Amino acid sequence: MRKFALITGASGGIGSAIAEELASQGWNLYLHYHKNKQNVFHLMNQLNQYNIECIPICTDLSTREGTNQLLENIFQIDAIVYCSGSAPYGLFSDLDEMEMDKMWQLHIKSPMVLVQALLPRLMQRPSSRIVLISSIWGQTGAACEVIYSTVKGAQIAFVKSLSKETASSSLRINCVAPGAVKTNMLAQFNSQELQDLESAIPLGYIAEPQDISGAVSFLLSEKSSYITGQVLAVNGGWYT
Repeated sequence: MRKFALITGASGGIGSAIAEELASQGWNLYLHYHKNKQNVFHLMNQLNQYNIECIPICTDLSTREGTNQLLENIFQIDAIVYCSGSAPYGLFSDLDEMEMDKMWQLHIKSPMVLVQALLPRLMQRPSSRIVLISSIWGQTGAACEVIYSTVKGAQIAFVKSLSKETASSSLRINCVAPGAVKTNMLAQFNSQELQDLESAIPLGYIAEPQDISGAVSFLLSEKSSYITGQVLAVNGGWYT
């Protein structure tokens, strides 16, 4: 039976690694992106080797209209991996209210609307799955990333509560909470700051996107068939 997974934020470092991991396992993919068209079409060229169907969808999930546009392009669906996100840095006292609204829409309202709309179809499929990519800051909180920590913590609460509603239908929903990962989110750090960050991580290095995609693959597989409502922390022992 052909399986289809939606990956939001597929143009980013973690999203593209997840796409390649799932494609290698025979998943057909909806590849959502917003601005990085070149990255997505490069990714699709890479995925040609797996002989799967890839459907690119360009929408802005920081708006309700963008979420509706995404839903209009989803047909068969067996899994959702919500990987979209952004992380503004700065003092909470300087945070603009419009930025708060945008972050809430992107990280909370859009995944909730998306999941709610697709639930009936997911519940009709055998062994359907949902994974949200949260963050270590959603578990512990971080200074100068208050809004990001808040919305990532709300994602965790959403997963824990919804999993109890959907468990009887065989739909499982979990979170992956990465620590520091080599993506564009670390571009603001200089070399010394990155060295200091690595020294604070017990395993001694910053994660590659593939470290996160492996965790997602596990949660979408039958190897995790008795796991739902959980947060899988992939952080190298950082802040545990």
